[in-house]
Amino acid sequence: MKKVKSGVSPIDAALKFLTPKARTIREIEDYLDDCQYSEYDVYATVERLKELGYADDLRYAHDFIDSRLATKPVSKQKLREQLISHSVSRDIINEALANITPETEYANALATAKKYFHQLSDLPHDERIRRTVKRLVSHGYDYSDAKLCMEELCDERIDDELE
Repeated sequence: MKKVKSGVSPIDAALKFLTPKARTIREIEDYLDDCQYSEYDVYATVERLKELGYADDLRYAHDFIDSRLATKPVSKQKLREQLISHSVSRDIINEALANITPETEYANALATAKKYFHQLSDLPHDERIRRTVKRLVSHGYDYSDAKLCMEELCDERIDDELE
């Protein structure tokens, strides 16, 4: 339970909560609930924040995806999992992820493959390939994309028996 100074309005508490970083609607609601505001106050505050443009899950999802992809390559599946953990609805997640093309997903997989393949340089060639594919798949990339990345990196055909 959050302790709020007496006399602090729910909107002031919510704005203070939003100041350090963007939040989802559910995160704002949970915060205000923890502050012991009434259900009506929480609802009214969230509606007002929506009107002001401070609470918008679709914008949050787009900004979240753009930020993650700008800092390091990550799969659509991993982005989906991260957005779910922030209580973003599946419909909004699907809409936001629709902007990621198969080409972008493959480019991210290839960048990730290069990183892991380089990190495993002390291993035998076949083991490097196997472990890199395994890591890509565990990070949410499709097996077929992982295999294509390795074929491109190694300039050779990769067997289907890597798993």
